[in-house]
Amino acid sequence: MAAPTPQTLHAVYSLKREVINLRKSVWPLRELIGGLQRERDLVRESTGVYLRDLYDHAVQVLDTVETYRDILAGMLDIYLSSVSNRMNEVMKVLTVIATIFIPLTFVAGIYGMNFDVMPELKWRYGYLFFWGIIVAVATAMLAFFRRKKWF
Repeated sequence: MAAPTPQTLHAVYSLKREVINLRKSVWPLRELIGGLQRERDLVRESTGVYLRDLYDHAVQVLDTVETYRDILAGMLDIYLSSVSNRMNEVMKVLTVIATIFIPLTFVAGIYGMNFDVMPELKWRYGYLFFWGIIVAVATAMLAFFRRKKWF
């Protein structure tokens, strides 16, 4: 499914406004026809049949407009939900990356300090020990995230 564009969203909002305007236009017409039907003195009985038919058509148009309004509202909800779901997926990936790199940054920060009394600095394999810690922490976190099906 292709991602909806901002133009699509604008078109849905535009259609929603048009449907609302159509409803605002038809509603008074329905009320006017209903008022004419109640006026027995001004309208002949033979014309009353046509007014009832016209009133039924106006009600049918209003029902159709309401249906279209509900469909457009549903389309808008689906669009916003899909955008939200995509953003949640991106945020999940960014959170996993940040969660992995925060402890690595902490370890690198400790070993980046200029202290003379750090036993690992004098070790022959101190540099490899540091990288071993970094790789072990990152691997353990990735394994944990995969087991929980977060990534």
